Amino acid sequence: MAVDASQIEAALRAEFAPQALEVQDDSHLHAGHAGAREGRHFSVRLVSDRFCGLSRLARHRLVYSALMPLIPQGIHALAIQAHAPDEI
Repeated sequence: MAVDASQIEAALRAEFAPQALEVQDDSHLHAGHAGAREGRHFSVRLVSDRFCGLSRLARHRLVYSALMPLIPQGIHALAIQAHAPDEI
């Protein structure tokens, strides 16, 4: 079974206890290109205290780490906006 936005949301909520979280399935915007056959495309907007003091790269690594079990289930692309609460 392919991964869906609700699974991504649940994993991120469990890992980050976010103040704000939006997960959007953007797969329909990528229909027809080669990667669309390999999995789904998602956008994530996440606000969490865990990102305080971290670089953008470190934040993205944390998000990918939290989603690692789901990636083989069909995450092809992930657009990440990860912010600390004082940045919004």
